Amino acid sequence: MPAEWEPHEATWLAWPHEPSDWPGKFAAVPWVMAEIARHLQEGERLRLIVRSRAECRRAASVLAHSGVTARRVSFVVAPTDRSWTRDFLPIGVTRDGGAGGGRTRRKLAAVKWRFDGWARYPNHARDEAAGLRVARALGVPVFLPEAVIRGRRTRVVLEGGAIDVDGEGTLLATEQCLLTGDRARNPGLGREATEAVLGEYLGARKVLWLGRGIAGDDTGGHVDDFARFVAPGRVVLAQERNGRDPNHRPLAEARERLSGARDARGRRVEVVPLPMPRPVVFAGERLPASYANFYIGTAAVLVPTFNDPADRVALGTLAELFPDREVVGIHSTDFVLGLGTIHCSTQQQPRV
Repeated sequence: MPAEWEPHEATWLAWPHEPSDWPGKFAAVPWVMAEIARHLQEGERLRLIVRSRAECRRAASVLAHSGVTARRVSFVVAPTDRSWTRDFLPIGVTRDGGAGGGRTRRKLAAVKWRFDGWARYPNHARDEAAGLRVARALGVPVFLPEAVIRGRRTRVVLEGGAIDVDGEGTLLATEQCLLTGDRARNPGLGREATEAVLGEYLGARKVLWLGRGIAGDDTGGHVDDFARFVAPGRVVLAQERNGRDPNHRPLAEARERLSGARDARGRRVEVVPLPMPRPVVFAGERLPASYANFYIGTAAVLVPTFNDPADRVALGTLAELFPDREVVGIHSTDFVLGLGTIHCSTQQQPRV
């Protein structure tokens, strides 16, 4: 699996349509999606999933009003339950495809894991079907990972937000999400077999296991809300300085684990601190607001911001780490009410 900072052919999005995901604030969400598209279009194509031709027309209007060039967008009609493409679409992987024109050419394949609504939401069948449809429409080999779990061969559950990779064989994940939590995926598979599956289908030679995710995360421990690779051997890690905040301890424990870790190539992992915003709460519910849910596009890095003094620090840190890309803040105080932000709503298709 290539690192996210490697060139993209396209970014996949799905037009938001489920008002109950953003109660009272849904009207703002399509405009946030349009802002994401506007900044990504400079470096790659946009492939946008819509539920119908009528929704395609509505989305095209919002995009046009927001400055998105029509020729940069391709629409794909497919019913979906939600718009979190990171988790239900296939993951693009590459392999050497033989020499051509004096150089080795890469070939693309799609790995479509089973999506079960984060072991939480019963209405996920349309998202799963849309992911399979996209995988087959790419015109590349499609892999549907399977493993023997409790004596039965079955498809393996995994979401894109549950992992992060450096493109050189190292993968980040949490034990809470994949191994030990009350909603851990693939119960009974175990650590060793999980690592074997990640190695077989994503090329992971070393898994760096962190403990648990952040407060407000309804996925049960996705790593992309607090720890992300930004270069081989370098991870940005959210840091909560308030000792009374529920995020303080798990993030401190994650730092302890990474501080002594080595990656798949034997390098000691460098940990770069990324601040956490002050708690974002709506109707008494803590939301998973985090700057770590950024997306690395080919031309721009898009970072969720929350009207917080730490916004400037987070944008500055990431700008130093990505000097070859424009680092842009996307206002996400309304967006995060859906319990996800920018990384959750994007999925890269690697360029080959």
